[in-house]
Amino acid sequence: MEVVIITGLSGAGKTKAADWFEDEGYYCIDNMPPSLIKNFLELSKGKGIEKAAFVIDIRGGSFFGELKEAASELRKDENVAFKILFIEASPESLVRRYNETRRSHPLAAAATTKEVIEEERHRLAELRQHSNYIIDTTTLKVADLYAELDHLFSGKIEEGEKDTFVLNIMSFGYKHGVPPEVDWIIDARFIPNPFYVPTLKKLTGNNKKVSKYVLKQKIAQEFLEVGCDLLRKLIPNYVREGKYSLTLAIGCTGGQHRSVAIANEIHRIFSEEGRRVTLEHRDI
Repeated sequence: MEVVIITGLSGAGKTKAADWFEDEGYYCIDNMPPSLIKNFLELSKGKGIEKAAFVIDIRGGSFFGELKEAASELRKDENVAFKILFIEASPESLVRRYNETRRSHPLAAAATTKEVIEEERHRLAELRQHSNYIIDTTTLKVADLYAELDHLFSGKIEEGEKDTFVLNIMSFGYKHGVPPEVDWIIDARFIPNPFYVPTLKKLTGNNKKVSKYVLKQKIAQEFLEVGCDLLRKLIPNYVREGKYSLTLAIGCTGGQHRSVAIANEIHRIFSEEGRRVTLEHRDI
């Protein structure tokens, strides 16, 4: 039996994702206590239910803490093909969505703020790390989300194919804190800092002058060559172990110059190789 748990940040698009799964013939249940999933699977035997999707998130309150144990049991069940889909979006877009719909965030007593979003992100960090697929809907329309789900779950591609793996790249500044939801963290503070160049100080790594300054450094070129080669070698092994996404965070002091330029370049390199890559500059 195919079982998918749909989880992630509130307002990121889990309901829309559930609609897609329902259209694809999955038996969908929203906000079921995780401890009851096993009971449902037992009850569904002989009932013609071959695919099921469960939307489980922070709304479950104290029940949500049971998800880790439930997921562990599902992974051990030889009769279950189990995946976790994590859906997220940037804090800015989530705050905007809540303001537009005038709905309340599950963790907010009043207005939805970035602090509330970050609190939820922090609580879900471990779950995100163990998810098979991560979709960022910040810039996605509903049709784009459905296209992504088609790609991941429709069965039109073979497991292990290069374009099933998603490389999520993030830049950040250490002075704003280390992002909790990442798999790899690379410190880019070994590269000369454009902050100390008067004409570049107020710019960011998205600016061509800053990018050129960072990327012309020999140590930056050597890092990109070695680092990207290591990623290429490891990605097939992640897929072999059942992990279909990797979040790589590049950090510098303020998250404005070096980390942004390096993240942009890694994104460019792997995009041109035909891989599926996302990019986020957390602190710009």
